[in-house]
Amino acid sequence: MAVSCCFTGHRTIPEDETESVRARLQATIDTLHREMGVTTFYAGGCTGFDTLAAQAVLEYRSAHPDVELIIVVPYRDQSRGWSEDDKAEYDRILAAASDDVCLADHYYNGCMPRRNRYMVDHSAVCVSYQTKPKGGTASTVKYARAKGLAVRNLAEEPQENEARKK
Repeated sequence: MAVSCCFTGHRTIPEDETESVRARLQATIDTLHREMGVTTFYAGGCTGFDTLAAQAVLEYRSAHPDVELIIVVPYRDQSRGWSEDDKAEYDRILAAASDDVCLADHYYNGCMPRRNRYMVDHSAVCVSYQTKPKGGTASTVKYARAKGLAVRNLAEEPQENEARKK
């Protein structure tokens, strides 16, 4: 049986941290794949951390074809209202993903937490980017811990990946 990982994080990543978060994601995906046998990664398909995580998995998959990216969409038209650039990247990621799961036809109050619980319920590991004690990311991490998942918060990890590259 495949070992799976889900991602949860904020929709906004400080611009000066984006490359560092991207590098930590790449290193984490590699470690999870090599050391724990994680081959399936779930991402929520939103902007910010979800997009960075999906991009990192797709990049990693180019050298590791056994890796799958599954996008879990909370409702069919979630990208409505996004910038054209964000919509284009979302469409590119959906097209490149191994699969996608759409949980509802329309937005409803509670669809985002439902999406997050779905990803946790299908995973053994949760990789987060959590800087705030409240909100959707915090709730998802709390749920993941309650379900016994190993949780890694990339916002708390040192930016050692950049130091190694230099």
